[in-house]
Amino acid sequence: MGLSTQGKNIHDVITARHESEIRLIEVMRKCLLLKVKCDRDYASSIQSVSVVGLKIDRIDDLNGSQIFKTWKRFMEELENQSKLIRKKMECLENICIDRISNILVEKRKIKKQCQDDHEKIASRLFQFTDEVAKKKTEYNKQLEYYKQMRLRFEEHYIKSGRAGRKLDDVREKYQKACRKLHLIHNEYVLLLHEATEVEKDYRTDLFPTFLSNQEALHEQFNENWNSILVDIAKLLDLSSADEFLKTQEQLSNGLKGSISKDEYNDILEKYKASPIVFHFDENLINDNVGKLLPNQLAVDNLTIDWLKQKMLELEQSMKECQEEQQKLKQSNSSEQLTLNNLLNKSLVNIEGQNHSSQIVDLKLKSLKNEERQMFKVLEIIKSSLNEVSLNELPSGCDDDLPSVVVENDEKYRNSTMSFAFLNKNEDFMTLIKTPFKKKRKTFASDEKISKSGSQTPISLRARSTRSVSLLTVSPTQPLYLEPWFHGVLPREEVVRLLRNEGDFLVRETTRNDETQIVLSVCWNGHKHFIVQTTADNHYRFEGPSFANIQELILHQYQSGLVVTNRSGAILKNAIFREKWELSNDDVLLVEKIGRGNFGDVYKAKLKNTKQEVAVKTCKMTLPEEQKKKFLQEGRILKQYDHPNIVKLIGICVQKQPIMIVMELVEGGSLLMFLRKNAQILELKQMLRMCSDISAGMQYLESKNCIHRDLAARNCLIGSENIVKISDFGMSREEEEYIVSDGMKQIPIKWTAPEALNWGKYNSLTDVWSYGILMFEIFSKGATPYSGMSNSKAREKIEEGYRLPAPEGTPIKVYELMLKCWSIEPIDRPHFNEIHNEITHLLNQ
Repeated sequence: MGLSTQGKNIHDVITARHESEIRLIEVMRKCLLLKVKCDRDYASSIQSVSVVGLKIDRIDDLNGSQIFKTWKRFMEELENQSKLIRKKMECLENICIDRISNILVEKRKIKKQCQDDHEKIASRLFQFTDEVAKKKTEYNKQLEYYKQMRLRFEEHYIKSGRAGRKLDDVREKYQKACRKLHLIHNEYVLLLHEATEVEKDYRTDLFPTFLSNQEALHEQFNENWNSILVDIAKLLDLSSADEFLKTQEQLSNGLKGSISKDEYNDILEKYKASPIVFHFDENLINDNVGKLLPNQLAVDNLTIDWLKQKMLELEQSMKECQEEQQKLKQSNSSEQLTLNNLLNKSLVNIEGQNHSSQIVDLKLKSLKNEERQMFKVLEIIKSSLNEVSLNELPSGCDDDLPSVVVENDEKYRNSTMSFAFLNKNEDFMTLIKTPFKKKRKTFASDEKISKSGSQTPISLRARSTRSVSLLTVSPTQPLYLEPWFHGVLPREEVVRLLRNEGDFLVRETTRNDETQIVLSVCWNGHKHFIVQTTADNHYRFEGPSFANIQELILHQYQSGLVVTNRSGAILKNAIFREKWELSNDDVLLVEKIGRGNFGDVYKAKLKNTKQEVAVKTCKMTLPEEQKKKFLQEGRILKQYDHPNIVKLIGICVQKQPIMIVMELVEGGSLLMFLRKNAQILELKQMLRMCSDISAGMQYLESKNCIHRDLAARNCLIGSENIVKISDFGMSREEEEYIVSDGMKQIPIKWTAPEALNWGKYNSLTDVWSYGILMFEIFSKGATPYSGMSNSKAREKIEEGYRLPAPEGTPIKVYELMLKCWSIEPIDRPHFNEIHNEITHLLNQ
């Protein structure tokens, strides 16, 4: 969920305001320095005029002349005016500009403190948002396992009756799964309640307090800034002439009212946050999971001990939270007493101490909110326990089981089944009797389709009610050859392909180490149906079963019947594989040539064209999230066509392992090439490398693609030493990207300060990395910041340190590197400027 509806807009506006004001102060400082220089030059010119005016031949002859006396006084006043101007400019430079430099430092601190404070108060909401999502996933996983155990129990019960060791084993596994499901249910319910309280406190208490603190700091800062402007205005009043008086009056009037206390109120009104609603996903328990109810704790023999333990843990946590609050209050009182003594002696800065007090206030509010949140959850547990008599605890397992469909077996049609469940004190307490459903009638169209399982391809015919492409189903060929089968394409990619109501495709997934075939349909959102396998190895959803999946999909399409009654989904239009989705069998792996973040890299051949290619593979054991990141590189590359960017040929997702097929760049890594050929590299060759990369990055910048990992190790060198940009695993197709998953796998020494500090990336962030890449090229493969740890290098950069020019680097090239490493992104050149400058250097 994040902060999209929880103050993100307000926080972004405040941060943007800070950044803009910092730039404004820098412009102000530059302008005043220029003003000082101009006025000094003017004062020097006036003084020169006065000197020339008094440099007169035969001056002795003018003694006693009234004309000379008047002229001399005029020239002396002119010199006095020159001195006055110079004096005021010295004051302006030594006092006001220094104050501006100090206030600039203070403004940067305020901006950083704003980021830090907001991160602290938002971290708990982030944590609970993630935990809710994880717990829901865990719930789903346990729910699937519970259903498997339950189905297995039903099958063994039908086969063996009420006795037998095997039945006992299956019953025990089923009851364990049931117990764990109930526990997870309770954890999920409590977590939702707690997350709701955390979100409410963040939105109604912590975030308003944070904004109030920021507003107070902003007002104080504005007053300081305004006082500097007033002093500057006085120093710039150089004359009493009407024109200057009028300008001065306008300047003074313009300064009035520069402070607006309604500034934050306007932001709050415009970007008011709406609450996040945490609700129990009722789809989790709609599928016959016994007594579990949404947003209600399950209190039974399976959960009572856990609930009691949870209650004790919460009470202990509340006690610790109260103690921490008391310590903080005592510490704050002691500091306030010391502060009052120091204030009397004028030994402290009031502004800084006020901010410290505001931070303590925010911490106290956070602790109080935590205590109240825990109290809320504790009340829910106590209330649920009070409603149940502990001497007569209900059984945790279902009181009844859903009907079991039995087809093709006449003797079971009118029989009943019973299941026994363990109670806390008795082995078998409840006998549940549920009649079997009668055998489902098959439609005439079903019978026709079932009989049509011939050896010839079957066409999916377009009906008059909808318009679709003519499709072909071939029951005799493997499923992965069907154009509407997309193999192990991840769910996120599937959702991107299914855009219109009724669009569908078939794919493969793995759950609990078991391969399953899934029908994905766009219908009131996106629905995913697992193809069920019957005892006789046929396939079905809720209707009749078929000998193969192709005939099942054909039936579902032609009949126009819903896939399941609950979903209401109808198949209208099959989505074929995209042209870049290759078959794994089309690629012949030849030899391993490297290792990537997700798996091995191979030299390979395309069977049809015999073209040599490079293939990145993804380990089968990686989680779905990692596979999604692996495929992201292919999704980005498929739309790019530039001689300095490695070309995508296709992606293989028909079966494991997933593969990305790219053009083979024979020269390999640019970094290894630089190191191997260090002795023979020439200046022109290195400039061409820089030109190739800047051309590729200029193209990416025009496509709003941020590479985020530009380095020599991620560039390849091909025929005629042309350089191609590769490895787009971290890339993003956005004008600006803000990282949300921490600093994992970030290349610290290649990454710009604003990305490391605030997680903000854009094309100017890549420009910083390009400067480091230029250093790698001209140092012939040296490691940047050699001998420094990542943290030390980062610290030195913040202090203003920059890499020295590699030996033999032309001055113009090093100056370009330094431009790329400007601390402010706005001061860095764009890639079109870089490419033009390097082209100019090459031509010279």
